[in-house]
Amino acid sequence: MKLTIPVLLISFLAVGFLMAAGCSDTKSPVAEAAPDYSDWRLTLKGASEMVFTLDELRNLPSVNGHGYCVSTTGFRFGPYRCKGVDLRVLASMAGGMEPGDTIWISAPDGYLWVFDLDQMEGRGFVTFNEGLAEIPSPPLRIILMYEQDGKPLSYNDGGPARIAIISEEPGVITEGSAWVKWVDRIEIKEKTA
Repeated sequence: MKLTIPVLLISFLAVGFLMAAGCSDTKSPVAEAAPDYSDWRLTLKGASEMVFTLDELRNLPSVNGHGYCVSTTGFRFGPYRCKGVDLRVLASMAGGMEPGDTIWISAPDGYLWVFDLDQMEGRGFVTFNEGLAEIPSPPLRIILMYEQDGKPLSYNDGGPARIAIISEEPGVITEGSAWVKWVDRIEIKEKTA
């Protein structure tokens, strides 16, 4: 029995160390290498379907803003200066959204997030200040981000394109679960009767 407690303690500490190491800001040489996204494609589906390369996405009108999010476990990511395409622009290119429609954002790992029309207009989000106290939401915008802090989005940060919820005001934190990484498909789903 005496051997079991130290083994459990050492195991617990080792797991804790590994988890902390994975959440650190230490940059690995792999993360700093220039990413090759030449084979990446974004499928945009609504009333019509389109496929974009990263260069084609970058040629669409872009917006900039402050992005900052918090994970469900309390880890903060950001603050960032974000650049990308407003999700409303992409939705309009696919035929637009009507009341009751939703837009589904998905990644190749199976992660999926759904936004409604109210959220597409920047409303309906819970926002926090840097102390993680809930605050009234300023105007927000959902973008498909491809640039973070003036650099192409790295794979580790969700590149080549990920969802970001941005504000003109710095220090506004949103829930990170909506910040879908590695986005490769955006689909508008019509309201079902």
